[in-house]
Amino acid sequence: MTIDLNNDASAKGTAPMKPPVIVAYGGGTNSTALLIGMHERGERPDLILFADTGGERPETYAYLDVLDGWLAQVGFPPLIRVRYAQKTGLVETLEERSLRTQSLPSIAYGYKACSEKFKRRPQDKFVNNWEPAKATWAAGLKCVKLIGYDADEERRVRNAPTEDAKYTYVYPLYAWDWDRDDCIAAIDRAGLPRPGKSACFFCPSSKKAEVLDLQQRHPDLYARACAMESNANLDTVKGLGRRWAWRDLPQLAPADLRGLADPEEVPCGCYDGSEP
Repeated sequence: MTIDLNNDASAKGTAPMKPPVIVAYGGGTNSTALLIGMHERGERPDLILFADTGGERPETYAYLDVLDGWLAQVGFPPLIRVRYAQKTGLVETLEERSLRTQSLPSIAYGYKACSEKFKRRPQDKFVNNWEPAKATWAAGLKCVKLIGYDADEERRVRNAPTEDAKYTYVYPLYAWDWDRDDCIAAIDRAGLPRPGKSACFFCPSSKKAEVLDLQQRHPDLYARACAMESNANLDTVKGLGRRWAWRDLPQLAPADLRGLADPEEVPCGCYDGSEP
């Protein structure tokens, strides 16, 4: 299917001539390169959404401000930040929910529920109430959602949906044959700083080196992550590291530290191609 991304749907509630194009921005290398690639090709999104779990790394929050400036400079719509809210309307962060339920983010147990609830659902809820999307669906059409999977992620693209009842899903980086190096080169061409890893500071997929780096650079955040571990009712895992607890790492001897395996990656909606 060929998707025409040169679209400028009205936000006034009238039915667009073409389905609106929505970018799911993750805050990392891939989705940043996706936006740059669109600009280089003369394509313009109608909506750019970032789902904020409330626990993003400080570097990610700082980068969102940088991106906001670039979007305004090139004439793209501003980045809209959305967050998860309970049915009562109360906004709750992933950290708050973990503390309240005395559990860890589901990735610690090998599931993807945390990214589904705190990343995908807030974006879907926003679009469900966005007038151009409502008009598109009323006309029997589907919105176009762009996802930043790159050319190195062929297996992920093959297993990803192409459409559902409301969306047609497009993977521009893969279609452009842009791998991770191409994405980094695009960011450099645009004169933007390279984004760091996009993930919660307490992400159970973090490697040992990343946990120790967090402890050194952001000891307050490391302490909060350890507090989540201490508060959780642990039975099937030992902590945020699954087979090991984050709070134990600084006390381990180098040989013991080397003996701990990094957690296996669980591909989920939070991943956004960090630098190698």
